[in-house]
Amino acid sequence: MYGLVDATSFYASAEKVFDPSIRNKPVVVLTNNDGCICAACPIAKRLGIPKFTPYFQIKELLHKHGVVIRSSNYELYADLSERMMTVISRYCDNQHIYSIDESFLHFDRFNKAISNWHEYGHQIRKAIWKETRLPVGVGFGLTATLAKVANHAAKKLDGFDGVAVIDTIESASPILQRMNTSDIWGIGRRITKKLAEQNIHTAFELAKQNPKDIRQQFSVVTERTVNELTGISCLSWDEVKAPKQEIFSTRSFGQRITNYNVLNAALASHASIVAKKLRQQSSQVKKLMVFASNSPHDDYYYKQAIAYPFALPTNNTSQLAQAVSLVLPQIYQSGINFYRCGVGAIELAGNKFVQGDLFNIDNTNPELMKCFDNINKRYGAGSISVASAGQSEKWNMKRHFLSPQYTTNWYDIPKITC
Repeated sequence: MYGLVDATSFYASAEKVFDPSIRNKPVVVLTNNDGCICAACPIAKRLGIPKFTPYFQIKELLHKHGVVIRSSNYELYADLSERMMTVISRYCDNQHIYSIDESFLHFDRFNKAISNWHEYGHQIRKAIWKETRLPVGVGFGLTATLAKVANHAAKKLDGFDGVAVIDTIESASPILQRMNTSDIWGIGRRITKKLAEQNIHTAFELAKQNPKDIRQQFSVVTERTVNELTGISCLSWDEVKAPKQEIFSTRSFGQRITNYNVLNAALASHASIVAKKLRQQSSQVKKLMVFASNSPHDDYYYKQAIAYPFALPTNNTSQLAQAVSLVLPQIYQSGINFYRCGVGAIELAGNKFVQGDLFNIDNTNPELMKCFDNINKRYGAGSISVASAGQSEKWNMKRHFLSPQYTTNWYDIPKITC
């Protein structure tokens, strides 16, 4: 049996955890530089507040309904996510953290000890609510895809109380009939459109198709999805939790940048983020992509990207930051008002299968990086960083509606007056 635990409107729900005064109010969270709405709590959704709409376009509508507006507080979200995942880990013998607010569960030895999956789902929900104050939906299914289907039902379909269980093919049919093909995990817009041309509009209709025919018309991935919808497990646990093949960190600036050193600091900061993500999934980078550009809406659009190959794969923050400094002279151009920049690891290698080089010394220093990560984990992100990253208000994001970082900043620790 597989399970999927998914937080409800995670960013918006996280904003309410340490601020009881807004728990019964509509809340929306904005993207980087307070650009668009990326999350809306259920109360805000019932008001018809659309997601992924530029903030300035619906500013008056938000004010009219008294909607609470928050900038993305990534530090808070990451910490609450870790707490939620820790609680979930107690309820299964194999967990995969799929995203910041989703966790797959695979039950093996636990299966025999669980007599009522619906009740078990509510145990998980109650534990997470008690220890983190985050609302979640829980879905159980015979395959990973059916667990996703059950989770969709638990959160979005009428007749479910936050938990849904698909333990037989018969129990899947009523849910699949109420799901569009676009709601199925792994079915994107292009495939949804092609399926619609064949008069296949629901998940139930897709599940009735011949897998071999689907493979010929689409791909082996879509064939696996059809099999999974009928209870045939095709995705191995390793495929579900496969490491990323590329890792990027990009962002537009709060203010335009024209200074060479400030642009270097911004890129070094992105390199640090990429290095951290590489270490988290036990990978190293063989080729790094560094780029910067002004806005495409400027009179003269300028974008430059340089690929930097490493002699030896690495995930050392200092080495990635050094690579940025080496390629920056080819990227920077005087007179350009830089609007966006980023760093991407585009060729990765696993830590276990790295080919050494007889003529190059390995300076990745994993023990130093472990210490580096432990300090930032204990004292908060950014407590220690490479000097070239620096800190500059010019390239930091605009976050005018930022809530306190209650759990990662000493100055924002909640205070109780008795």
